[in-house]
Amino acid sequence: MSGISDSSVKAAQEKFGTLIENESARIEKMKQGSMPTDFSKKEKIIIGVLPGDGVGPILMEQAMRVLGELVGKEIAEKKIEIRTIEGMDIATRVAKLESLPEDVKPKIKECDVLIKGPMVTPRAGDGLPNLVSANSLLRRELELFAAVRPIKIPDKNIDWTFFRENIEGEYIWGDKGIQVDDDLAVDFKVQTKQGSERIARAAFEFARKNHKKNVTIVTKANIVKLVDGNFIKAVRKVGEEYPEIEIQERLVDAMCAKMLDPDFNQGIEVVVLPNLYGDIVTDVAAEHAGGLGNACSSNIGNKYALFEAIHGTAPYLIEHDRGEYANPCSLIRAVGQLLIHIGYADRNDLLEKALEICTVTEKKLVVTTFREDASAAEFTDYLIETIEKLKA
Repeated sequence: MSGISDSSVKAAQEKFGTLIENESARIEKMKQGSMPTDFSKKEKIIIGVLPGDGVGPILMEQAMRVLGELVGKEIAEKKIEIRTIEGMDIATRVAKLESLPEDVKPKIKECDVLIKGPMVTPRAGDGLPNLVSANSLLRRELELFAAVRPIKIPDKNIDWTFFRENIEGEYIWGDKGIQVDDDLAVDFKVQTKQGSERIARAAFEFARKNHKKNVTIVTKANIVKLVDGNFIKAVRKVGEEYPEIEIQERLVDAMCAKMLDPDFNQGIEVVVLPNLYGDIVTDVAAEHAGGLGNACSSNIGNKYALFEAIHGTAPYLIEHDRGEYANPCSLIRAVGQLLIHIGYADRNDLLEKALEICTVTEKKLVVTTFREDASAAEFTDYLIETIEKLKA
């Protein structure tokens, strides 16, 4: 009778044991904690720029133009410094066989905040080495435990803020699964009390500061009973410190299917989710809100923060020589979220007013990715002209 050999079982057990042992140091670090950076006390704030791959550098150029328009005075006065960080493009990462090259790490950590374009993550069959996601490694290296994504759909009365746990879940051991034998492969989902509680606290603090009355937990706890069940317990434990805020639960599949149903989404304001569910649900929500080209994500830790577009590198546009016609709004909105984080919320207010004019009320130019419509640069010209009019 055939089956999994004893040697294969033993090797899998040993590897799993090593993975668990290696988690102890990370958990201890989370227990120690650290205080968030107070940007009001910094003489100079360093913004690191990671252009990315594909359409990333094209869109980043436009985002930097908008940043210069919004805080040009502070840049001139050296209160803000912009540093472009080289070495994170896919060609360099492949050449070094490093998703996050060792010589780039110190340059990244010299910055206070980062803005990042989309980066290629190699997939099976695309002819590239099977490198782990650079996005995931950046989040872990900088302890960016909270991915914060605002989604607004005014005609559906939706104004939600998602808090996605950004480090654990299915992603933290994404490249550490066990191929037991030819018949059996195992991947893992990881949850810690500390990781769950800190994302919960970030969500509840945001809710309290912004006068929100609801935090909704999204999981698949009816099936994934231990990990997702513990996530719910951790969120509810933290929620005891915020008695004015209601807590409710939704299942991830129902959330994706029915998020626009007013009976289903009644009361939702702030949503807290584990890593993989957060990735999926926020992309679905962004599509409903006008597409991934309009949405951004904030990745927040206590010391560092990273702001990015949530779309990919758009290889189709690059292959068809239409990269210059990609929508720059996602990275431009990321600029706005970065400015909020470092203490310039008024500049984001100005940006949001200009974007409302340019994309909804006036809409003189439209970006569709087709050549007959506006290019990224032409739209940014229009946006900057609108910002200047609002300033006047």
